[in-house]
Amino acid sequence: MRIGLVGVGRIGAFHASTLLSLDAVDALVISDADQVAAKRVAAELGAEQVADVDTMLASGVDGLVIAAATPAHAPLLRQALAAQVPTFCEKPVARTLDETLELARLEAASAVPVHIGFQRRFDAGYREVRRAIGAGELGFVHTIRANTHDEMPPHASYIPTSGGIFRDCNVHDFDAIRFVTGQEVESAYATGGNQGERFFVDAGDVDTGAALLRLVDGTTCLVSSTRYNGAGHDVRLEAMGSRATLAAGLDDSLAMRSAEEGMTFPPGPVHRTFMDRFLPAYVAELTAFADVVRGERPSPCTVADALQAFRVAEACDRSWREGRVVPMSEVPDR
Repeated sequence: MRIGLVGVGRIGAFHASTLLSLDAVDALVISDADQVAAKRVAAELGAEQVADVDTMLASGVDGLVIAAATPAHAPLLRQALAAQVPTFCEKPVARTLDETLELARLEAASAVPVHIGFQRRFDAGYREVRRAIGAGELGFVHTIRANTHDEMPPHASYIPTSGGIFRDCNVHDFDAIRFVTGQEVESAYATGGNQGERFFVDAGDVDTGAALLRLVDGTTCLVSSTRYNGAGHDVRLEAMGSRATLAAGLDDSLAMRSAEEGMTFPPGPVHRTFMDRFLPAYVAELTAFADVVRGERPSPCTVADALQAFRVAEACDRSWREGRVVPMSEVPDR
């Protein structure tokens, strides 16, 4: 297959290398607004480089991977759907709820598959939690705890365009909660604060957030995020049931130490970045996308799925700004 890739920043360059390692991918065509960066990555990997997306689509690619900056996601996805090219798009689908709703409608009206990059759906631990819940091994699930804790903040220039901590960080947790439980969120209450760099306040954002979600079946979900987890990158999900409790991300890399005397767990080393933590999942999701392009499986995470996670993030953002519980019925879904 001949795959096009738009965007060669940190995640884009990583995806380029992963795509070329797949047996199903015969050729990779790269484009980026930064022509110098595109030429460099293409030369390093032996890929083809073209000037723009129009040229790429006209060249006859079988599939498209969108790893450009967030503001480019929506227009690129519209372009790919119009060209009828199966597409993988990093989250978020778009910067706003209205744009996400529009793209969900376009997807529903099209036969072109779109795969959104929520890589936790391909992490072995999260998949095992999903299986165990589905099999009834935990009994009834009464509580979910999920967290996304970054070791250090991104560059200050990223924050104003990130959409805020709930849309940028916790949207992964919101999708993962839907993925493992099969349940939708009924209401959200969120809060947040700043004790770190001033640029979060200047952007109208927080550096630490927390949300309390109620699922439609009554399950309580406790969700947290921070840009300042100095111990390391810590992403986990714990499902607590009437029979058993199961955790994803609870291994030797756990970025935490015990205060109890004589305890040596976890021995480390800890993860430092999300790419380190989810390396196998990133490879698995692009392998799945290759199957989607070949028509061997449906999209494992559609724009419609991404919309539901974005709606929860929207509710949380509204909640912390307004200081109240936000029912999901207040957030449009069509």
